[in-house]
Amino acid sequence: MTRLIFLGPPGAGKGTQAQTLAAFLQIPHISTGDILRQAIQEKTDLGKKAQSFMDQGELVPDKLVEDMVEERLKKSDAQTGWILDGFPRKVTQAEFLAKLLNSLGQGGEQVVNLDAPDETVITRLLGRGRKDDTEEVIRRRLEVYRDDTAPLINYYSDRQKLLTVNGNQSQEEVFTDLKNIIAG
Repeated sequence: MTRLIFLGPPGAGKGTQAQTLAAFLQIPHISTGDILRQAIQEKTDLGKKAQSFMDQGELVPDKLVEDMVEERLKKSDAQTGWILDGFPRKVTQAEFLAKLLNSLGQGGEQVVNLDAPDETVITRLLGRGRKDDTEEVIRRRLEVYRDDTAPLINYYSDRQKLLTVNGNQSQEEVFTDLKNIIAG
């Protein structure tokens, strides 16, 4: 039963690795971004609420994201395992998730911290060539990530759930490391 939470700075390859690994393990890759888009597209109650915040240019509140994650983890395909990507982003969300998993009987989750140095990540993100990805913007995103997520890394480390993988290698090497960690 594989239940993994992926952490890592933007550009570390989280999404790519989470998708590849989920396909390999035949479990759902649950990205909060995807859940949000799907809920909005399907016009679910939560989706409509989220849309109204986004229409006003506001962030979707934590409680709403938590409700969406809960709804998603209750679906039948998530009973045999999952990879969560993009959630939790802060300790309060990690605490919510711990209670939720406990209540769903889905404990035993492990956290993969896909780490890569800022310079590597900046080079990768600039290489994507997105208009809004200037070096200044990317550095700011990394700063925010480190401020928000560093406490999460400590939170999971303290609970002996943290596995760190070197994201500063080829996709193939990272994937091999991930498979070895999970098999271990």
